Order: sequence, then structure tokens, then C-alpha cells
Amino acid sequence: MKEELRSNFERALAGAVARGERGASGLFPGILGYDDTVLPELATAIIAGHDILFLGEKGQGKSRLMRMLPSFLDEWIPYLDIPGSPVHECPERPITRAGRELVAGTPAERVPIAWWHRDARYAERLAPGTKFADLIGEIDPSRLAAGTSMGAEEALHFGLVPRMHRGIFAMNELPDLDELVQVGLFNVLEERDVQIRGYPVSFDLDVMLVFSANPSTYNRSGKVIPQLKDRIGSTVVTHYPRDRDAGIAITRQEAGMDLGGAHPVTVPPFMDRVVEEISVAARRSKFVDQASGVSARFSAANWRTMVASARRRGIQLGERPAVPRVSDLAHLHSSSLGKLELDLMGTHQMDERRVIDAIVAEAVGTVFKEYVDEHGLPAIAEAFAKGVRIEVGELVPSARYAERMQGVPEAWDKAFEVNASGDPAVRASCAEFVLAGLWATDRVSRTVRHGRTSYELK
Repeated sequence: MKEELRSNFERALAGAVARGERGASGLFPGILGYDDTVLPELATAIIAGHDILFLGEKGQGKSRLMRMLPSFLDEWIPYLDIPGSPVHECPERPITRAGRELVAGTPAERVPIAWWHRDARYAERLAPGTKFADLIGEIDPSRLAAGTSMGAEEALHFGLVPRMHRGIFAMNELPDLDELVQVGLFNVLEERDVQIRGYPVSFDLDVMLVFSANPSTYNRSGKVIPQLKDRIGSTVVTHYPRDRDAGIAITRQEAGMDLGGAHPVTVPPFMDRVVEEISVAARRSKFVDQASGVSARFSAANWRTMVASARRRGIQLGERPAVPRVSDLAHLHSSSLGKLELDLMGTHQMDERRVIDAIVAEAVGTVFKEYVDEHGLPAIAEAFAKGVRIEVGELVPSARYAERMQGVPEAWDKAFEVNASGDPAVRASCAEFVLAGLWATDRVSRTVRHGRTSYELK
């Protein structure tokens, strides 16, 4: 089946090149940011006929890549139609005694066959709690009670690996697999056979094994037996987006949220960047346990929350389209809590909510510096020094922002630098971004209370 996978993949790759596509990137739809790193390594592993380990932090698309492999198998393959048999045996190369006897005693044209679709030739299992019997198999006591000999094939209950003969079996979180079960995979990976309970019954399996693991646990001594590591053909290392634009594309794709409909939403580019920068900042934060990673699901959940908050405002205030503002990010606690593992070994005394607030402030400050020219910012701070206080909020109508910003016209002008749109909702979003940027860069103070945010001089 690895030859089948390789042949089909090579054909698909050649077709992609003929269409002018770049490498293997077009063969894995929805996989973004891996064109020059992960996908070439995966393509090489498939062509090499290797079993594969996907090594990376959570939320890097490891499971999605594994689930795409069956698309390169033949759409249908024939198998011996033996009632009650859990193994899809090749009519020309049966591996069980029942299959061999059927083929030997039946004219070729009368051998019963059925057809197996490629989607069914993939099985996946999560390692924690998986037992030897689940994966490899066990002696079936009920068959022994019925008089079947313990040394006969008929006494065996097949686990998932032999049931995936001529298919792909995937194991998620390999380091959490029990050591005894890891030992049971030695023969499957090397000799391609499986033995159950040491009885003299073995099968010549045709199966591809793929695994996923987190580096912090995979590289920890004793978690994965060295002999098992040695038998895995290729390790494909995944990673988080290397640039923010790729991260934004992934976030929007994974969020899967329709911005149109009866209550449309328009997301300004700087708000896309702030949400993605929140994830980037979290991945380098000293308050976050970097060994646990910061998943792409973190970005997607936060983006959906931001859009949902803007849409709710649009419905309540009758604004179409609704435009996300920095004040909408106040709701990110609900979508962020539980998705970050704090670094408990550090000396800080911050809880998760305060860590999230600090990360959001850092992200706003970073994007603000990219969008807003430093020139003129001291003058804005001087205007606030006259005692000006500006209150904004997620449910303040967009049309009122021009009035509320009159006390600091320089800040209102900066909002037009961010985006010159004439849409009042976009202008309101830009104004909030400028105010939040002034706060994030330590030029003004901010007070948040009951959905209202006040900016004033420290």
C-alpha cells in the first residue's frame, strides 16, 4: 500500500507541476505557511515509503496532515468478502488461514470480493488509555469457550493495527502510549508482522503507521522507547506561522466565520494584525509555558470572539457593516482562558486574566508602532495634559466618536492616518486603535469599567 500511496502521490505532484503550481503546496488544501518547510519534507517521506512522525506543538496541523494522506490512495480496492472477517485481504495475497483456504478452494472467477473505499482505509487513535488489545489484539475468551484452540487464528480478536491491513493507522500523542504497547509496535514497524500473546500465529501486515507527538514529551527521556524511535522512517517537524500574514490567513480560514449575511462585519487590517500579534506575543511571553505551545485554535477563537462582539454591536445599534474595535478585545478572556498554560516556575504572581491583558497590550503596542508615525505623538500627550478625558466603549455608536474626540483633534487626525475611510464605523475603530496605542506605549492612562473605557493623562 505504500507503493500505491507513492505512485499516486508522484502522479499528483507531477500534475501539480504541469499546472504551474509550486511543489506539493497545492496537494494539501487548507495547509498554509508550510510550502518551503513541512510539505517538502512530507513529500520526501511519502516518496521514500516511510512511516512518519509529525513532531510539533499543539495546533500546528499535525492531525490534519495525517488525515489528508488517504486522499493519495486508490479510490477503491478489492478485498476478499469473508463473512465476519475484520481483515480486508488482497484476493491475490491473503494473509489469514481462512483467506488462503478460500482462494485455494475456489475458482478465480468465483472468489467473492467486495470493494473498500480509501476513506475507510484510515484509522486514528489517541494514545492515552490505549491498551495492547486495542492496538494489536487479544485472545478471545468466548471463542476459547466455544472450543476453538488457543493456538488457532480463529481464537484471536484483532486490534486496530491488523484491522488496517492495506491501510493507514495513525496514533496521536505517541509519548503517552503505554510502554508495553510501544514494544508491540516494534515488529509492525520493522518486520511488518504482528504476534498476539506470543502464540505461534503471525500475519504479514501491509500497513503504514503515522504518529504525532509534542517535542517536550517526545524528547523526554523514557517517554518513547529508543528502539521505537529508531524504527520510524521520517520525522516531519511542524511549526507555527513564520510571518504574521500567513498567521492571519490561517486564523481566518480556521475561524470559518461568514462576515456577510443580514449583519455584515468588516474587519480592518490593523485589527486582523492585532489579533494575530496577540498569539505571537503569547508565544514569546515569559509568563506562558512555551513547552505547551500556543495553538492556532487560540488565534481562531479570539478572532471569532472579536467579530462576534462587533456583530452584536451592529445588531444592537443598527450599524451595517459592524467594524471591530479594540474595546471588543475585552471579551477575549472568554476565548483565551484555558488555552494558555502559565509558566508556574517563574517568579511572577499574575493570574491568567492579567497575563492575557498584558499580552493584548503588548500586541496593540506593536501594531500601533507599525501603523502610526511617531511624529506628532508628543503633541497628543500634551493635549491630554490639559485635563482632557475621552470615554469610548463597545456600545458607543460610531457616529459619536467624532464628537468625543474633539478635545484631542490631533488624535482624531492620527486615526485618519490609520485608515482614510469615510465610514463612521471604520473611523471609530481607528480612533480606538490610536487611543489604545497611546496607552500601550505608555503615553496616557486607561480605565476600563462596565464596558466603557476612559483615556486620560497619567
